[in-house]
Amino acid sequence: MIGMSKGERLFQFFNVGFMIVLIILMIYPFWYIFMSSLSDYKLAAGGGFFLLPAGFSLDAYKAVLQNVSILSGFKVTIITTLAGVILGTFFTATTAYAISKKRLRGRMLFSFLILFTMLFNGGMVPAYMLIKQMGMIDTYGALILPNLINAWNIFVMVSFFRGMSEEMEEAAKIDGANDLTVFFRIILPLSKAVLATIGLFIAVMYWNDYFSTVLYIYDKNMWQLQMVLRDLITNTSMAMKNTGLQIGFQANVSEFTVRMATIIVATTPILVVYPFLQKHFVKGVMIGSLKG
Repeated sequence: MIGMSKGERLFQFFNVGFMIVLIILMIYPFWYIFMSSLSDYKLAAGGGFFLLPAGFSLDAYKAVLQNVSILSGFKVTIITTLAGVILGTFFTATTAYAISKKRLRGRMLFSFLILFTMLFNGGMVPAYMLIKQMGMIDTYGALILPNLINAWNIFVMVSFFRGMSEEMEEAAKIDGANDLTVFFRIILPLSKAVLATIGLFIAVMYWNDYFSTVLYIYDKNMWQLQMVLRDLITNTSMAMKNTGLQIGFQANVSEFTVRMATIIVATTPILVVYPFLQKHFVKGVMIGSLKG
């Protein structure tokens, strides 16, 4: 604060104080859930603020991880998320790269058709009928394909690709490279930031996807994690009894602590992945939004 006026120092003080309060308000709900999940079920039943666990017990996590539905939900969600990220990022990149080139015939028409899907869609009934007629009910295809490509992601990548040097591509073609070689050997390696950004968007979307299971999945073994989470939160006792675990004094857990532990288990993977992609995420969003 050297060289700052009294007014500037006062503003800086209130600005820092406001940001600290804002951070606490955003972090505390998650902290409360985490501390509640580690609390003894008898002490946690009293509620209140949890800056530290009320007692300490891992029984709620043991109960959650003994639930076959949770493990099955994790498997389904991990498979759909990995497949969605790989395929979604690839098809988004290829589509965006083609549309970003002025030499593509019908480029404006393709752009309009993609933009049209951001404003209008056929609705749930046609989507369900299409998935059913394709024989994908209760399959991974029903969970992956409908959300594979997002129009907004395409336009972010189009903006990024338009900001890349045309001379670099022309030089590669003079050396004998074709369009596929240019795309895979030059464009993609230089697009790590935007690819990581779009990949993270897609991963979060698939990880949090709940509605696809509601529409297309009848078999509980094919439920995604968020659907299992909903079932546990809205009907904890029945959901846990179905796995052979009794809620109450015998199991040393309660519906409340199980719900808290379930939320932590479901959200932790994304929270663990995000810090590793944050650098690329911020860079990719800024480049994709400003260039072009």
